[in-house]
Amino acid sequence: KIKIYGSRVRVDSMNKVAEIEEAEKDKMRSKCDKIIAHGCNVFINRQLIYNLPESIFAEKGIMAIEHADFDGVERLAAVTGGEVVSTFDHPELVTMGECDVIEEIMIGEDKVIRMGGCKTGAACTIVLRGASSHVLDEAERSLHDALCILQATVKDPRSIYGGGCTEVLMAQAIDRRVDSTPGKRALAMAAFA
Repeated sequence: KIKIYGSRVRVDSMNKVAEIEEAEKDKMRSKCDKIIAHGCNVFINRQLIYNLPESIFAEKGIMAIEHADFDGVERLAAVTGGEVVSTFDHPELVTMGECDVIEEIMIGEDKVIRMGGCKTGAACTIVLRGASSHVLDEAERSLHDALCILQATVKDPRSIYGGGCTEVLMAQAIDRRVDSTPGKRALAMAAFA
């Protein structure tokens, strides 16, 4: 029994197994050729890339990146100016993404892929590290608050000053009016301010 695309096939000889394997390899080669026809030098896939396609890409000088998460691929497409493609039949209809550098770097004990010089330049990654999950949670909340404030400021640049600013402005306005106010009322205003 051999599993092919979720199907089970019963065969009566090893020659038929070899035929099935060769047919599967031909199908993979055909799909790789369609991807290569796009003229890319990096191929990012959400799923596993088997050894045969990886070796075909390596022969053609194409870097293959596998197991990219769904949201990450969407954001990557937006930032590089490309589009996510699910079929590879029409390379002329596909917009390719661009970036200047792709490198694998170590952050702590983890390897990550960094892409720099992206076409739109409208994204960045912030790496938070801390001694404990509590420290990281606090740092993440603080960063989230700061980004929300930044987003609100971009949408509406008007601001209200805090830290007792409104109270100080009110007291200054009353102080200016004290000089022109006669009698006990002026004393009350000065005491309030």
